[in-house]
Amino acid sequence: MPIPLSAGVILRERYKVRRVIGQGGMGCIYLADDTLLEGRQCALKEVEIDQSLPEEIRKEARQQFLREATVLARLDHPNLPKVSDFFSIENRDYLVMDYVPGKDLRTLVQEAKEENRFIPEESLVDWAHQLANALMYMHSQQPAILHRDIKPSNLKVTPDGLVKLVDFGLVKLLAPGEVTVTIMQGQGTALYTPLEQYGGDTGHTDVQSDIYSFGATMYHLATNEPPLDARERFLHPDEFIMPRRINPDLTQRMERAILWAMSLHPSDRPNSVTEFYQSMVTDRISRPVTSPIQQSNWKFLSNSVEQGLIAAALGLTVISLLITLIR
Repeated sequence: MPIPLSAGVILRERYKVRRVIGQGGMGCIYLADDTLLEGRQCALKEVEIDQSLPEEIRKEARQQFLREATVLARLDHPNLPKVSDFFSIENRDYLVMDYVPGKDLRTLVQEAKEENRFIPEESLVDWAHQLANALMYMHSQQPAILHRDIKPSNLKVTPDGLVKLVDFGLVKLLAPGEVTVTIMQGQGTALYTPLEQYGGDTGHTDVQSDIYSFGATMYHLATNEPPLDARERFLHPDEFIMPRRINPDLTQRMERAILWAMSLHPSDRPNSVTEFYQSMVTDRISRPVTSPIQQSNWKFLSNSVEQGLIAAALGLTVISLLITLIR
């Protein structure tokens, strides 16, 4: 783990570090003062490239950081912090973003749990609407931008109620045919990560991966409990607890939407963030209301032709048995 910078350190002759406000395995997030713009505070996202990696991989990681930072700096959306600058110092890369005041959703959920209450569904829908807007904007870029680390602690609510998706640590550009190296050298937070993302950059991820994490985040917000991670759900499906068993006040519509987004197979999830959000606020659902934990082995029987073939095969089997008995 990188050694955090001390308070008072000035980076790039401009950004004066105040304190650490977040920390991970590959670096810290600092609150800093912009000395060129009096009164402006910013968040510095630090990424230290793993020096044990081969030189060519480290070089590619640096190049990818520059590519992705350039793209992020062009984003302009009210539910995303503005990226204003990026630079590298020795083996550390820095992304400069607006500092977002307020509490993150993990803190708000923990407070609700301690007070033995659930967050009202009206608030859940409002937060989901704002997060959906941010993700729709990211996914509509050319190439599409995936976040890949959506979770309650990466969502902050400002004092005036604005939700911000604050961490771009695992962002990935969906460039066709391009082999990428995730700049954070990570896979997301397991509790909110779909199965296909467990392979890191070797696994195939697309907008459905963000939809899974969105759904898992909504599960946590709705129940005050983190969801069972996808790997455990795959291995031990009976251990998954349905949202309304924890929070009976949750509407069936919201539960259905959450379960749909948390389907283990990407093709079973909503096709888009818009479709997922619409399923939270309307009764128009594109799939049967079933638990996403166990996919039926008899799903193929939904086709009427295949049903007829199976029935015919069973009939012939019965006839053969009867002939054998008669003989």
